[in-house]
Amino acid sequence: MARHRNAPAQVLPGFGPTLGFALVYLSLIVLIPLAALALKASGLGFHGIWAVATDGQVVHALQLSFGISMLSALVNAFFGLLAAWVLTRYDFIGRRLLDAAIDLPFALPTAVAGLSLSALYSTNGWIGGLLAPFGIKVAYTPLGIGVALVFIGLPFVVRTLQPVLAEVDEEIEEASASLGAGRAQTILRVVLPPLVPALLTGFALAFARAVGEYGSVTFIAGNIPYVSEIAPVLIMQQVEGHNYEAATAIGVIMLAISFLMLLAINLIQAWSRRRYGHV
Repeated sequence: MARHRNAPAQVLPGFGPTLGFALVYLSLIVLIPLAALALKASGLGFHGIWAVATDGQVVHALQLSFGISMLSALVNAFFGLLAAWVLTRYDFIGRRLLDAAIDLPFALPTAVAGLSLSALYSTNGWIGGLLAPFGIKVAYTPLGIGVALVFIGLPFVVRTLQPVLAEVDEEIEEASASLGAGRAQTILRVVLPPLVPALLTGFALAFARAVGEYGSVTFIAGNIPYVSEIAPVLIMQQVEGHNYEAATAIGVIMLAISFLMLLAINLIQAWSRRRYGHV
């Protein structure tokens, strides 16, 4: 349909050029590298990839990576919501300093984060020394991996929720209370539903970041096979051993699992947006 002569001219180009630029950029940055990864792995053949996928060490590393990544993302979703709520709804001394500190995991090199965490949570560290008498060991265990993944994933949840919380009118909560709703009812039926889409987005970002994390986990995990060895570390071991096809095969398996899990999260998010609407 032709545009009316008096209609204002659009600043951005039309659908065709925009779609073309987007596809070219997406292909160069994402699709072509992923296709090259799959092509490299295909050198093993189906039976070779299946042998890698069913290897006991690989299976354990994948289970550990995705299991702890999911748990750490859930922890970040809960505590990230609390942190975003406090930073958005309350004004207190040091709020801006605390707000700025949320971004430190973004700026801090992951290797430095791993060294710091391993020093803190080792049996001789400040925190690890306090936990050791209770028989709790963090460094060089799966628990240490979880600590590192929570550390690097928290900002994703907080920064996703903050602008949404800022747009939620506090009068809605006051109206709910005036109508006789208790605090728990107000939180569950009034406050949380509009936050669900943003919370799922933050959860997905934290999960995706945790699955591919390498630097911070390497130092605190100990990388013990069948105990604290995650899939990214196993991939690096294969690369260092010049077994590039096996490394790419593990990468493709991780990519497929990540895609399916993120697709499921996105479908839930789309349902929640239809259910609760946009904030």
